[in-house]
Amino acid sequence: MKNMIHTQYELVKQSREILLDYCAGISPKDFTAENSTFGRGSIRNLLVHTGNTYEFWIGEQALQKVKVPTPYHAIPAVNELRLFYKDIDMLMEEFLNRYLPDFSKAITVRKKGETENIRPLQLFTHVITHEFHHKGQVLSLSRHLGYIPVDTDIIR
Repeated sequence: MKNMIHTQYELVKQSREILLDYCAGISPKDFTAENSTFGRGSIRNLLVHTGNTYEFWIGEQALQKVKVPTPYHAIPAVNELRLFYKDIDMLMEEFLNRYLPDFSKAITVRKKGETENIRPLQLFTHVITHEFHHKGQVLSLSRHLGYIPVDTDIIR
């Protein structure tokens, strides 16, 4: 299972890199343009929100690292976003090294003010599926702005 989970996260990172390369071709104005019909407002905000989810569930909850979520405005462009995700990748590496030996053993997390026991596999699945959900929104928003979305599927 250990190799499979690492391989799966590598696939997530490869897909993310394709998305970030695509976003590098979006004008800075469009990258941060607020659109109220999309949940987080802009392409940048959606991508930072996705990273915030890793920060919260993996960094704060699983690894007990106290961290203020990265604010949207702290990431003005794709270059900073790449650095942000390198930090996320380091969190994930630490998480996988700590919990992969027994990915089914529950850990205690705080959720909506309550404690709950969640398996590391659930946390891993939650953050990567959350990223893919918002990746779809990023591509839809870019289409709305007049760009032609790139194929970011795992199987292209």
